[in-house]
Amino acid sequence: MSFGRFDRGADDTPMSDINMTPLIDVMLVLLVIFIITAPLLSGRIAVDLPKVDTPQAHQRPKGLSVSIQKDQKIFVGDRPVTLAQLTTRFIEASKASSETELQIRADTAVPYGRVAQVMAAAQKAGLSRIGLITHPATAASGATP
Repeated sequence: MSFGRFDRGADDTPMSDINMTPLIDVMLVLLVIFIITAPLLSGRIAVDLPKVDTPQAHQRPKGLSVSIQKDQKIFVGDRPVTLAQLTTRFIEASKASSETELQIRADTAVPYGRVAQVMAAAQKAGLSRIGLITHPATAASGATP
């Protein structure tokens, strides 16, 4: 036995097997990270909603969600559309069900005229149930009742 080396016995051939335990550990950690972050990666449209004191709705009716970004781009669900395409979608939705509710999510920087155009297109298509989606105001934001 010499100093500085472990005694390997009579056979000094190097070990050729790969230790799989660290590889499996890393793979499981990556899997857990993927499982946690996958729901967060769903595409969402960034809209800064106004804050208003209103009671929350208890039931959610069938609805068609329209979002208007501050650059005035219009989205139905998560797909961008023009005003002409939006009118066509409104007509299809009103033919499918007369109880369809239009839910408009407009950024606070969007001019009122753009929101009015969307609402007018919905009314022309026969959609009479129109809701404006907002965030509830909090006491910390300085809103008065």
